Amino acid sequence: MKNAFIIHGTEGYPEENWFPWLKEKLEANNYKVFIPQFPTPKNQDPEHWFEVFNEYEKYLDNETIIVAHSGGCAFLLRLLEKIKIKINIAVFVAPPVGVMPIKYIKADWPFIKDPIDWKKIKSNSNNFLVFHSVDDPFICIENGEKVAEELGTNLIRLEDAGHFNKKSGYLKFDLLLEKLKPNL
Repeated sequence: MKNAFIIHGTEGYPEENWFPWLKEKLEANNYKVFIPQFPTPKNQDPEHWFEVFNEYEKYLDNETIIVAHSGGCAFLLRLLEKIKIKINIAVFVAPPVGVMPIKYIKADWPFIKDPIDWKKIKSNSNNFLVFHSVDDPFICIENGEKVAEELGTNLIRLEDAGHFNKKSGYLKFDLLLEKLKPNL
C-alpha cells in the first residue's frame, strides 16, 4: 500500500474543507492516508510541527504523495528541504511564501522567514502541482506564481476558488484529483 499525507494550514484540522473527501478518494486508490493534527495557532512553528511529523516520517517513500493547504504548504517546503528521500508528488494549494499581502503572515512567518532552498526541494519530489486562485482573500496569487516558477512547474490558476476552503465551497476538489490521477 502506498502512503499519502494531507497537511492542513493555519487554524486548520484534519476534518475540514476537502480533506475527508480527498482521503476517501485516495484510499479508494489503495493509499494509506494520514492527516496529522498540527498545533495551530499556538506553537505554529517548524519545531513543533516537526515534533508531530516525526512519528510519520517512516511512511515517506518514493511513492508518497503529500498535499498541503495554505500555511501547511510552508511546512511542506521545510519538510522537502529536510527529508532524505525523494517522494512522488508534492501538491501546494494556496501556498504562502512571503509575497504580500498575506492576511495571516504572523502565523506563516516562522516557516518562511528563512531563505528557502528551492534546489533541495526540487530534488526531493518527482512531481509538483501548485494551485492558487486569483480571488484568494488570504494569500495573493503571486505566492502561487513564485512557488510554481521556483519549482519549474505550471501554476494551476483558478478564477473563483477563493481560499479552497469550505467558505469557498470546497468540500471536494475534483480538479486536484484529476491532476493527481496520472501519478496514482
